[in-house]
Amino acid sequence: MRNHRATASAATVALLMGCGTSASHKPYQDPSMDFASIHTVVVMPFGNLTRDTAAGERLREVFSTMLLATGAVYVVPPGEVWRAIARLGIQDPRAPTTEEITKIGALLKADAVIRGVVSEYGEVRSGSSVSNVISMRLEMYETSTGKSVWSAASTKGGVNFGDRLFGGGGAPMNDTSEQVVDDLLNKLFR
Repeated sequence: MRNHRATASAATVALLMGCGTSASHKPYQDPSMDFASIHTVVVMPFGNLTRDTAAGERLREVFSTMLLATGAVYVVPPGEVWRAIARLGIQDPRAPTTEEITKIGALLKADAVIRGVVSEYGEVRSGSSVSNVISMRLEMYETSTGKSVWSAASTKGGVNFGDRLFGGGGAPMNDTSEQVVDDLLNKLFR
């Protein structure tokens, strides 16, 4: 009986230590897509389902910068993207249609369009502990067909067991932003 309690306690501690640190979802990748043929990428404005009205634009900027820093692709500057959106009359740039994806790809001479949505951005509480959490999903579309070729989601941050036990504040929002984007880039270049 004593060993059973020790095993149950160890399992509970292991479960609690994993809570709130990150979530990883299996990405989708089109097996017929030649990702080496992608040289220029348009990052559309991100959708924002959070209370922070600037969360989508902040994460779009972090993602665009970190994607460009990989050296794997050229990322069309946001000003050029906004001009193309206005010129094409795209009603909702956060959720472009297949036709709009092909048109903006042709106009900006891009091989792919990435769109995203931020579903969590801000503080989360557990007891007296507070920490930052970010959750977002990205999708990549081939511009010649408008077909979805890649999709992934990531959640980083949150209150972990150490924060609850010792009272921590978690990582700063900037660090959490970089962690979630880094996770998504790893899934893209896998």
